[in-house]
Amino acid sequence: MVMVLIIFAINIVYVTFMTMRIILTLKGYRYIAAGVSMIETVVYVIGLGLVLDNLGQIQNLIAYALGYGIGVIIGSKIEERLALGYITVNVITADVNKEMPAELRRLGYGVTDSSANGLSGARSTMQILTPRKYELKLYKTITEIDPKAFIISYEPKSIHGGFWVKNVKRGKLFK
Repeated sequence: MVMVLIIFAINIVYVTFMTMRIILTLKGYRYIAAGVSMIETVVYVIGLGLVLDNLGQIQNLIAYALGYGIGVIIGSKIEERLALGYITVNVITADVNKEMPAELRRLGYGVTDSSANGLSGARSTMQILTPRKYELKLYKTITEIDPKAFIISYEPKSIHGGFWVKNVKRGKLFK
């Protein structure tokens, strides 16, 4: 039973590190990802060795598989908490008086707004860039101002230029 728990725990650690490495690589943190991958490899070799040494016992394979699945969940949860990178949020609202863009700017968000026409008439559109750690706060603010706002978000691959990016890099926003 002790071997089953060891294999289970090792695989949770291994897959958590693997998940974090993949996410860090995709977000452009390649040097941190390289460091994580070294730890990941050591843990993987130890865990796989234990399973292969005890291959005849099905409970070890089950522990390995369960640890793998739980490791993916834990790695994803850690990444959600870290909230690395930025998010771009596009908003379409019936607020043609521009109250929402002004309020969002007052709160420190980078907002580019414009006028548009939708099926039901005049609309205001906004493109908002924010660190991911403020994503949910931004959604809450938008829906408090306009509960019917149409919101789409995505992660930008790269960002260049603009006053807002310079201020983020200097740590001057949202303080």
